[in-house]
Amino acid sequence: MISDETLYRSYLDGDDRGLTVLMERYGSSLTFYIHGYLHDLYDAEDLMIEAFSYLIAKKPRIRDGAFKAYLYKSARHLALRFISKKRLSRCFGFDEVGNEPESGILIEEIIQTEERNRALHLCMEQLNPDYREALYLVYFENMHHAEAAAVMGKSEKQVSDLIYRGKNSLRKILGQEGIADAKY
Repeated sequence: MISDETLYRSYLDGDDRGLTVLMERYGSSLTFYIHGYLHDLYDAEDLMIEAFSYLIAKKPRIRDGAFKAYLYKSARHLALRFISKKRLSRCFGFDEVGNEPESGILIEEIIQTEERNRALHLCMEQLNPDYREALYLVYFENMHHAEAAAVMGKSEKQVSDLIYRGKNSLRKILGQEGIADAKY
């Protein structure tokens, strides 16, 4: 698999295929991330396109190993600017994580998984927005703490603390919902 930075450098050198691969790689997940702020898929898609449009228009220099964090941080800023313009009061949501079942799974397993996911998402919605975002970036987007810190505009230590506190808060909420055997 070609690294993000290699693809971006090839785009900067004039090969549009590099950016096309990056858009295919991150388009859906970035849209979902933005959707968590806006709760509107169409606006989230527009902002995802705007984030990539910025890369096309400005061609910023991005240090090695930081492309994904840069992209998500840009998308976060776009979403926050959009919210302030629209004066939306919502923050981050998890409405569509895990909607598609994989083939070969028994129907009972699908139902159990959907119920567990639904309970997890409802409990996640009760978390402090910073806890929720840190947990999402690290566990759903597989970002390192440094990348999540860059996206959120916080230090690695702050992100580690948010994850620790978020997991503890989530554990309490899940316990209140009768889910005591949740694995993290």
